[in-house]
Amino acid sequence: MKIASISENQKIEKRIAITPEIAKKYISLGIEVSLPENYASHLGFKNEEYIEFGATILKDENEIIKNADVLVQLGLLDDNKISLLKENQTFIGVLNPYDNKDKINNLVKKKINTFSLELLPRITRAQSMDILSSQANLAGYKAVLESFAKFEKAIPMMMTAAGTIPAAKVLVVGAGVAGLQAIATAKRMGAIVFATDVRMASKEQVESLGGKFLTVEGAENLETEGGYAKEASDDFKKKQEELLSETLKKIDIVICTALIPGKKAPIIIKENMINNMNSGSIIYDLAAIQGGNTAYTEVNEIVDKNGVKIMGESNILNQLPTSASNLYAKNVFNFISNLYDKENKKININLEDEIIEKTLIK
Repeated sequence: MKIASISENQKIEKRIAITPEIAKKYISLGIEVSLPENYASHLGFKNEEYIEFGATILKDENEIIKNADVLVQLGLLDDNKISLLKENQTFIGVLNPYDNKDKINNLVKKKINTFSLELLPRITRAQSMDILSSQANLAGYKAVLESFAKFEKAIPMMMTAAGTIPAAKVLVVGAGVAGLQAIATAKRMGAIVFATDVRMASKEQVESLGGKFLTVEGAENLETEGGYAKEASDDFKKKQEELLSETLKKIDIVICTALIPGKKAPIIIKENMINNMNSGSIIYDLAAIQGGNTAYTEVNEIVDKNGVKIMGESNILNQLPTSASNLYAKNVFNFISNLYDKENKKININLEDEIIEKTLIK
């Protein structure tokens, strides 16, 4: 069996799907690995490292696609590359099927086995493949560093002969994987941390990291069976808005992480709330690419509203591409290991396996 990956558009995506370490693991399973020249040179991985582990380096990306049994990427290919895929090939990535329905439907019509890894079920057996968690962890960490870098005051409390500098107050909106990592990172750097989430199950996790959980009545009813947040009622939104309005008056830095799978990000921080924040405060919106959690979020721009800076990037993981690639490549390897029939050396699409059934787009 042949597995391959081609270069992403590095202006959009710097992460890679196969690192040298993971190429070695595929080859140890008897799987051939094909990659284009300088596939990962921007991350410091040279062609020679891949060749040393037994991978094949080719100049022609079209040839790589045509000859692959399995193609692994971060996102969808451009239309020219997609047209090269043929029946019974397997395509694996983070394909955002809710926004890319037409392109993905074309792949399915061509009888290409198409797997989107953000659809993985939240079950114990799938944890080693969970790309959302591995990448969100890094995103939460980096969002704190980016917002602290723009904040023009010290973060921890400092006692000096000239007086005391108070610790910065941080609010994390959404206590999923990214939010919990943001809480832990901010706390380690000396901030006083508050957090809010529609899932009451998050309270214990937030407090275990040293954060103060802001409770909104009725939150216990807002969690799906899969552990994700679900959309709140109008009554809940009103209560949350009142709580946030008061809290934000004393907050220095806000990290927004609230997302609903397959939907536009909910606007949680309204115009009037931002207007009441102190000048010099920072909001980092990790939900920017899905519309943002604030009324003013603009992708890849720093918006200044009355001295409050609102930040949000299309892909914050481009600032940690090596770490993110290492984790993503391991997630994909674990996913393919579950698909791979070692005896017959081919992909086995067993729809009785929940992991395969949930991620295969039909």
